[in-house]
Amino acid sequence: MSHPRSGCGVAIVREGRILLLERLREPEAGSWGIPGGKVDWMERLEAAVRREASEETGLELGSIELLCVVDHFEEALHQHWISPVYLTEDTIGEPELREPEKHGDLRWFPLDALPERVTVSTVAAVEAIARSRGSRRPDGVDS
Repeated sequence: MSHPRSGCGVAIVREGRILLLERLREPEAGSWGIPGGKVDWMERLEAAVRREASEETGLELGSIELLCVVDHFEEALHQHWISPVYLTEDTIGEPELREPEKHGDLRWFPLDALPERVTVSTVAAVEAIARSRGSRRPDGVDS
């Protein structure tokens, strides 16, 4: 592919924990990541974020805000993704694994105790959360 692809993601945070899905597919298979995916042709970005969150977790998102933009290269797959990532602490419902063909598990992780393998977008999101809270630690505690 000779041009970047458009993706999106959302960091869903509750009580100092972030919701992550275990990816089964490339790119980043075997890593834990925030909900997200491709932005469809002529789809508004915020609509794509809400659609992906609902499709993957069953959650309805309330207010969302732009957190960061991820510029991700997967050279082995010849892919370049540009993905705005949003933040929400406002959700309706309880998360459930909705796409078992794409995700092996879904769990809440403390912001300061992530699994060993996380996606590029997850790292960027957690770092941006920490910066926005004026702390180097994503749980909001000054280090």
